[in-house]
Amino acid sequence: MRRRLRLRARFTLLAAGIVGLVLVLGSLFAYLAVRDALIGQVDDQIRGQAAFTARFAAFDGGPPPGERRPPGDLTVPTRPGKTETVDLAQTISSTGRVLRLLRGPDGQRIPVTAHDKRVAAGDDPRYLSYRTVAGNQVRVITVPLPGGGAAIFGRSLEGINSALDDLRLVLALLVLGGTLSAALLARLFSRPVIKPVTALTEAAEHIEATGDLGRRVDAGSDDEVGRMATSFNAMLDRVQDSVAAQRQLVADASHELRTPVSALRTNVEVLEEAGDALDVDQRRAILEDVVAQADELGDLVGDLIELARGEEPGAGGSEFEDVRFDALVAEAVERAQRHAPGVTFVAELAPCVLTGAPDRLARAVNNLLDNAAKYGGTDGPVEVTLAAGDPAVLSVRDHGQGVDPAEADHIFDRFARGALARERAGSGLGLAIVRQVAHAHGGTATVESASGGGAEFLLKLPGASAPAA
Repeated sequence: MRRRLRLRARFTLLAAGIVGLVLVLGSLFAYLAVRDALIGQVDDQIRGQAAFTARFAAFDGGPPPGERRPPGDLTVPTRPGKTETVDLAQTISSTGRVLRLLRGPDGQRIPVTAHDKRVAAGDDPRYLSYRTVAGNQVRVITVPLPGGGAAIFGRSLEGINSALDDLRLVLALLVLGGTLSAALLARLFSRPVIKPVTALTEAAEHIEATGDLGRRVDAGSDDEVGRMATSFNAMLDRVQDSVAAQRQLVADASHELRTPVSALRTNVEVLEEAGDALDVDQRRAILEDVVAQADELGDLVGDLIELARGEEPGAGGSEFEDVRFDALVAEAVERAQRHAPGVTFVAELAPCVLTGAPDRLARAVNNLLDNAAKYGGTDGPVEVTLAAGDPAVLSVRDHGQGVDPAEADHIFDRFARGALARERAGSGLGLAIVRQVAHAHGGTATVESASGGGAEFLLKLPGASAPAA
């Protein structure tokens, strides 16, 4: 299994690599600049010596047959006030034959090239080049002489090459030392930077291994790493709350499902055991009870599914769109009137448009109307009012016994049922769905005691506007 390189090691290598690259490029530039400067000084020296010598050249005699030769004895004088800069000097004929060794150890001559011959013949101007004499590198200038032939002057680069060797060693040590120092400093200073990331990694691994969602990371700063730690903690809070809510939902649902399932089982066992011993009326009563319990169980399962759709916008596959909320409420009132023909519904709806999921909004409005019809519809009309604005406010008021103030804060909780509701069939999830839909749309759901008796439920939804003409 290939080992993974830790983030701190990557950061160290990256910092060391960048510093090392900068030092290498800087050292290369410095080395080339120094080398060119030193070679340039040598070139200036031998150019000056060559020009000075050629100016004072003296010639005697005539050239050998078939050759053009300097007619006199060429000397290499020393310029007044200048140190001698020429290590080797010689003259050649137009054919390239060395005529006289002007300066240098005996037997050490500068090799003559074809280019030198062209200069001596007067075909090419003077030029600079590198030669090797007795194993040493020499900088050479070849200049034409008046009357024919050429003079070749050279200076050994042994001292310069030695200095450049020392410079290369110093620069190499500088690059190595700078890179190692950068790696060490990056290693030291990266610790506080990487520490939150390390803590974040350890927390994630701990959660993965144990399932413990209570682990948190200390942000420690306001930079990007600190913000990441804060976001991670917030994510864990949401996940923990979601898991806790799911566990509570499962626990509550199992408790609520136990009663209708047990009742259904009991009735079915009675039918199975009694058989023909039951008369027609008894059998009909049991079957009606089974149907009612099955309907109650179906409603409970449907409400559980609705709650499981979540509270995020667009949850459960519902896409948000522009909705004529007044038309949606009007349809819900008609439906409630059909389901509760003995209840009078009075609606006053102002036209308004808002953005939301039509099916979920309809479910919330239906639950409010069903709740009002069930617990207050027989004592007076159910008044439905929709006020346009931002937010839009839907009010559903009944004239029943109202809501106990001690229960008002918990009436929208799942499976929460007031004292009056416990005497009637129901899942205790209708108002929880209303609050969930309100939160999913950025709104609120509340209940107030109405003046004159009864309860008034308020559904407030933001982002509403008047419909286009």
